[in-house]
Amino acid sequence: MQDADRWLKRFTPAAGPAAGRTPGTAAYAPPAARFRSRVVCLPHAGGAAPAYQPWARHLPADIELLAVQYPGRQERLGEPCSDTLGELADAVAAALAALPVLPTVVFGHSMGSLVAYETVLRLARHAPQALPVRLFVSGAPAPVQDRTNLPAPDDASLLAYVRNQGAAQPEVYDIPELRELLMPSLRGDFGMLARYRPARPLARVPVPVTALGGDSDAGCPPESLATWADATTADFASRVFPGGHFYLQGREDTLAGLVTTALRAAAAG
Repeated sequence: MQDADRWLKRFTPAAGPAAGRTPGTAAYAPPAARFRSRVVCLPHAGGAAPAYQPWARHLPADIELLAVQYPGRQERLGEPCSDTLGELADAVAAALAALPVLPTVVFGHSMGSLVAYETVLRLARHAPQALPVRLFVSGAPAPVQDRTNLPAPDDASLLAYVRNQGAAQPEVYDIPELRELLMPSLRGDFGMLARYRPARPLARVPVPVTALGGDSDAGCPPESLATWADATTADFASRVFPGGHFYLQGREDTLAGLVTTALRAAAAG
């Protein structure tokens, strides 16, 4: 479980009434017997696993919530960021393949959508027992060769891009001490995206895909979500929400409901 220990964080609601409970966090450990299914979430560029911590209060107690912790941030601050998106997906796939088998949904947002897609391709090739029952991709079109929508690699351009996208708490970059800690992962992630070259023709995952986005997301306009239909050999669906690139902030209950419905539907057959 070494890979799981490094790459995955489990978020669980604290004991107490559902309306007031606060999610907690723990390093990955084998799932308790009460877990019957699993959600695995992958963060956006510059993001970290706790971005998904609020989901814990909205998921049923029998669904395990795991979030991927990329290197170069928080407790992995001393590790270099992944050089390529393929390298990152290799590591995430290895961590997921090492888990006890449970019905699983994978959810990625923005850069996390591309990492999730590449991870599922690797699971299909090397660990089909770990394939999810559905892949949710959010805030990103299907992979393309030419990523001309990315910001210039200098810090000022990266920070302007992040602020324009409406990321949560952009003011942390105004604090010099925090900016010094956060910028390496932001630079590393956007550099990795700039180097990403998906297969052509686009490889298709053998699981259903649902694409989600905000109706005012300039980087992923609603019509671009349909491009994911060419990335799967199974069913495709899409849904658009009010909001921009980070439409999912404050909508954790709705998104938790979507992944729960997908898991329940798969269990029913």
